[in-house]
Order: sequence, then C-alpha cells, then structure tokens
Amino acid sequence: MGRYYRYKLPPWARKCIFIIEKVTLPILLFQLIRTIFFPSTFDLILLGILVGLLICFYLRWI
Repeated sequence: MGRYYRYKLPPWARKCIFIIEKVTLPILLFQLIRTIFFPSTFDLILLGILVGLLICFYLRWI
C-alpha cells in the first residue's frame, strides 16, 4: 500500500477534510481563550485534541 493520499478519496470525503482543516484554527483559538478563563479537565483534553489535529494538518499527515 502506498502512502495515504487525500486526493484518492471520494469527493465528499475530500470536501469534509478541507472544511475541517480550515475550521480547526478558529475553533482552537476560541478553545484556548475559553481554557484560559474557565479551565476544566474537559477543556484541556479538547484543547489537546485540537492542537494535535492542527499539527497533523500542518505536517500533512491527514
């Protein structure tokens, strides 16, 4: 099997990935501000997931 290649996916899946990629940074910034003012365990876990997702998109792993 070759490396994961997002353009081999069906058009609807590619569109979903592109939308998630564009929306991740604004949601991450909102969650960061929310975590700074109202910290909770759920907020920290969600912030960690969003940071990981953003890194994956930046490094083109997804």
